[in-house]
Amino acid sequence: MPKNKGKGGKNRKRGKNEADDEKRELVFKEDGQEYAQVLRMLGNGRCEATCIDGVKRLCHIRGKMHKKVWIAAGDIILVGLRDYQDDKADVILKYMPDEARLLKAYGELPENTRLNEGIAGGMDEEDDGGADDYVEFEDEDIDKI
Repeated sequence: MPKNKGKGGKNRKRGKNEADDEKRELVFKEDGQEYAQVLRMLGNGRCEATCIDGVKRLCHIRGKMHKKVWIAAGDIILVGLRDYQDDKADVILKYMPDEARLLKAYGELPENTRLNEGIAGGMDEEDDGGADDYVEFEDEDIDKI
């Protein structure tokens, strides 16, 4: 059998993301950067995002974030704009949900931006008509079956 000369296998690589849960400083945009919301993931380290300035851009996830920071549709990201290609951008940073809420509170994101709150965000918009989703059967109906 061959000798193991490396520093570990794929389980070691999976365990590197431990320190990402700590609080980090909120990063604001600089010139040449823009906030964007991911529309859909395209694969191959790319996504389609709508920037806050209203332009839809094809964004490339940088190598430092690739396979380490998972980006999904609806996430708020910071993109670096390209001088030579206006329809393409590079993903610099993904904001956590609490950071995105802070950006909206500070006025960096417009009020009409819909933040992806997950399952808990859609629960409070339920109508009163949702209470009639079940069907009641009489005892006679059960006997016929």
